[in-house]
Amino acid sequence: MSLDRRLTPATDRVALDSLRGILDRPAYTPGYPARLAVPLADLMTAPDGRRDRQVNFGADLTVIEERGDWAFVQAALDGYCGWLRGTALTEDLPPITHWVRAAATHVYPAADMKRHQLHALSLGARLSVAGIEGNFARLATGGHVPLQHVSESPASDPVEIAELLLGTPYLWGGNSDWGIDCSGLAQAALTACGIACPGDSDLQRGAFPETAEISRGDLLFWPGHVALAASPDLMIHATAWKMAVIRESIPDAIARIDAAGDGPFLGARRPRPTG
Repeated sequence: MSLDRRLTPATDRVALDSLRGILDRPAYTPGYPARLAVPLADLMTAPDGRRDRQVNFGADLTVIEERGDWAFVQAALDGYCGWLRGTALTEDLPPITHWVRAAATHVYPAADMKRHQLHALSLGARLSVAGIEGNFARLATGGHVPLQHVSESPASDPVEIAELLLGTPYLWGGNSDWGIDCSGLAQAALTACGIACPGDSDLQRGAFPETAEISRGDLLFWPGHVALAASPDLMIHATAWKMAVIRESIPDAIARIDAAGDGPFLGARRPRPTG
């Protein structure tokens, strides 16, 4: 039986209990829950391997195997699996109450914007807010984040979310304001609006129904590429062509990508709210 490596919670040694009878491994485990405690981490194909995707602060994960300084995990957000540094994880799991609604924000040691920041967080980071101090949210995990940058409810327009990241550098496998790729941008925009979305463009194309007419919020697909329609004629995407998140005319993009030999245009899909 062929299983998608990206979504299969198993290493060459250990698999999740749910794969008993499906995948032959020397050992099986129920795994244990953990959460990302650093601003951002690469999900790698192997310890010290190639980056597949990234996970942001507060991401819920299931730990399947620990090997030296590394842990093999599966992300609750989209089922993506990979290796990351075990030191990036915590088993302290206070309830998630908010998420970062700005392109990026800073975490401060106190409710004072003049204090030296502890670190930065990107759009989509998940937060456990324990209280409000002035114009800051106090995190149960430590630190304070400006209230202007957080939300406790989903956004309503994926295009508005994607526009927050205009100019962000292109990064293969990236999922943050420090670098993002085409599928990372689509996932960030839809997830912010409460719409479940896989991590890679081929998976995204298979997740949503086709639509003949392009409307705002639709996903547009090419082989290995995805964009978000801002209107029937304009799209937003993270592209290696400009190494950034840009706006581009849809007809121009179709012609340019075809001319480069990276086509054809595969059509549009319409995301639907989860549930």
